[in-house]
Amino acid sequence: MLCGRWRRDRDGGLRADPKTSFPNQAAQSGGYMTRIAVASPAILPGDAVGRDVLHMGRILREQGHEVELFCTTWGKPQPRNERDLHIRDFLADDPSALLILHHAIGWPHAVPVIAAAKCRRVVKYHNVTPARFYEGLDPEYADLCRRGREQLRTLIAHNCDLYIADSPFNRNDLLELGADPRRCTVIPPFNDLENLLHLGPDPEVLQDYSDGCTNLLFVGRRAPNKGHRFLLDAFAVYRQHHNANSRLVLIGRGEPKQEKYTQSLREQVSRLGLQGHVIFVDSVSQAELKAFYQCAAVFVLASEYEGFCVPLVEAMALRVPIVAYGAAAVPHTVGDAGLIWDKPDPFVLAQSIATVVSDAAVRRQLTERGWRRYRELFTNQRLQREFLHALHPFLAPALGSARRTA
Repeated sequence: MLCGRWRRDRDGGLRADPKTSFPNQAAQSGGYMTRIAVASPAILPGDAVGRDVLHMGRILREQGHEVELFCTTWGKPQPRNERDLHIRDFLADDPSALLILHHAIGWPHAVPVIAAAKCRRVVKYHNVTPARFYEGLDPEYADLCRRGREQLRTLIAHNCDLYIADSPFNRNDLLELGADPRRCTVIPPFNDLENLLHLGPDPEVLQDYSDGCTNLLFVGRRAPNKGHRFLLDAFAVYRQHHNANSRLVLIGRGEPKQEKYTQSLREQVSRLGLQGHVIFVDSVSQAELKAFYQCAAVFVLASEYEGFCVPLVEAMALRVPIVAYGAAAVPHTVGDAGLIWDKPDPFVLAQSIATVVSDAAVRRQLTERGWRRYRELFTNQRLQREFLHALHPFLAPALGSARRTA
């Protein structure tokens, strides 16, 4: 896969520093192809947007197209430049080329890149968290969120060829800002579940958390929109009224500039008397993540704002029942595969957790529904079919197609 990261050059443009370069098989074999630039502010390990970018690049390259990935922040160390490529040079003002822009946060290059492109343009919209969650905590990040919302309006005004939303909730954002519904479609983000399903769980995590204590699990960034405070309140109610032999495992990193939020959560844990019963885990390997899912009795989500929420799909695929507050995109993602409540009431959430833990029939029904929903809607094979179908009008016949029709 060809990966690059953008950096500023003297004329204010963006250049890609390729990490790895492979000759395009279709071009060498005389097959047809489309030149495709996939752009995102960042490609970070474990990040849902970065994962979506990487899968898109892999799929399009496997179809025989020439693909470059561009970003300003790459989550792994980069080698010395092998070559220097300007995005405009790569697209070469070729009207048959394709630019795919991933939009999830304010980015100074987003609108200029779309505006300058002479080719077909696609925007993948992952949603932008409202700035209100970060005001007073991280003003810089709040400003990025505000800019992301403003830029979305401008990206829609540019009337791109296609807008892909992660969820119906995100599609509604696009429509409310004036996007042509005929140019909007919904395709969930790609995931790494095929690997996770076949991976062995970490034995140490299995041993440590298979001690007879009921494990409640949440996976997601330690960020204000994720509803940790509400979740801690609900867990305190659950321990007091339903099951004192329980723990809450919170997996996900916080941003260094948002350390006050982490500190406030630790203070809340102390205030509620939950010391030793709430486990903060900053980061995990894939094997450790699988082990935590396997040890979990319930996946609990109290988030106030989600554009999709990939961990919900992970819970479905790994057969962990879901209890959640149904804010934003959560009801669309979960469907009938969880107990979803439309009010953030800690007593209701605690009672729902207790029902799932104590009632084997309910637990079995939810896990079966979750597995079925994952298989029907969220496997990468299905997402790949939907993705290639959506892009079909913009892609030249690739190598495989050329061979079949020769």
